Amino acid sequence: MSLSPSRLRTRLATLLPPAPTLARAGLGAMLVVAGVHKLLAPEAWAVYVVDWLAPWLVVSPRLFMLLNGPPEIAVGLGLLADRFVAVGATIAAVSLTVTTGYLAIVALTRGGLFADVMIRDIALAGLAWAVLADAVRS
Repeated sequence: MSLSPSRLRTRLATLLPPAPTLARAGLGAMLVVAGVHKLLAPEAWAVYVVDWLAPWLVVSPRLFMLLNGPPEIAVGLGLLADRFVAVGATIAAVSLTVTTGYLAIVALTRGGLFADVMIRDIALAGLAWAVLADAVRS
């Protein structure tokens, strides 16, 4: 038996969680997975530190990524647990916005280097800001 588009829409509306819940869960899951991956493969993330940024870091790019993993996991778990959502979303939104700005500078000055990651991070920053907007309005 096939469903008409309107019946399918109604069925999906009853099955899917509310959009803010999906956004919070997606952002939280991304942060947890990224944080865990930074702990398991910090070299994979350290490649995003270009030569002019490295001197500004207090530690090596590898150690910087290792140090970023646990707080990223903590923020993600907080979002997944629906705890401190406004704080976690603020941290994620600001961090992802700054990261996107950094990647844009690198892309513009290095012939498009990391442009693909910047494009993805634009969406992730938007997601984080949407979660924050929902959290402060709730």
